[in-house]
Amino acid sequence: MIPTECTTGRGGRPLRTPRPALFTRQRYLVLLGWAFTFFSSVRVLSYLPTLWVIVQQQDSSQHSLLTWCTWLGANLTMAAWLHEHNGRRFDAAIAVNLANAAMCGLTALLIVLYRVMP
Repeated sequence: MIPTECTTGRGGRPLRTPRPALFTRQRYLVLLGWAFTFFSSVRVLSYLPTLWVIVQQQDSSQHSLLTWCTWLGANLTMAAWLHEHNGRRFDAAIAVNLANAAMCGLTALLIVLYRVMP
């Protein structure tokens, strides 16, 4: 039996210490977290051109109120789902979904305002 402190194998050759895997689950989760943060942040900013066009043209007829309300509901329910599955703790993923919901809500509000206003 080889003691655990042994640094040589049979014939006196040094034992190789195993290298950690390049792509472990832990690294994958870190990378996934950064990718989620990046793309979700960009997504929050991606609403701005739509908001700008609606205000600039003062016309929302080309935008679907049903679509924006659906996306608002999807973001709100995703935030609630994450909150419940995260032990009712608030985290960055919930904040991003709420920010996306706010942008969808603002877009829906502008659509309604420009359809109601003369």
